Amino acid sequence: MNAKRITLLGIFTTIALTIFMIESALPALVPITGVKLGLANIVTLFVLVRHNTKDAATVLLARIILASIFAGQMVSFIYSFCGGFLCLLVMTLSNKMLFGKFVYITSVLGAMSHNAGQILAAYFVLGMSGIFAYVPFLMISGIITGLFTGLVCHFSLRHIPKFS
Repeated sequence: MNAKRITLLGIFTTIALTIFMIESALPALVPITGVKLGLANIVTLFVLVRHNTKDAATVLLARIILASIFAGQMVSFIYSFCGGFLCLLVMTLSNKMLFGKFVYITSVLGAMSHNAGQILAAYFVLGMSGIFAYVPFLMISGIITGLFTGLVCHFSLRHIPKFS
């Protein structure tokens, strides 16, 4: 990995971490635990589409580790890791199947899979089958928030120049 690539991934990680920290300081949009916009995912999706899966995974992992440390919630690392990497897997497959087009569909599928990954992690950590009662609410919120973040990413890809 050359210095230019490391620097670029560091910048993307910093942007994602900053967005995450600002969003986590904001009050919840709805009174349902676990529902938030997931704005940092814009950066992950941007890197996935503009660069590659390995770079997106690097940015995602660095953001999850640093956010867990800075937010003081190491227990949330498990949930973020499971949701984030299931999301990345689904977005990678979706992006390939859609040939890099319809990034907002990729984002919706990613948001829904992120929520599914977190629910599965919560089930295995807490051992409560009642956690699955959240699934309909989280899938609906995944569609809405995924569409929003996908549209932001779509317009960002159109207006932010490529770096060689």
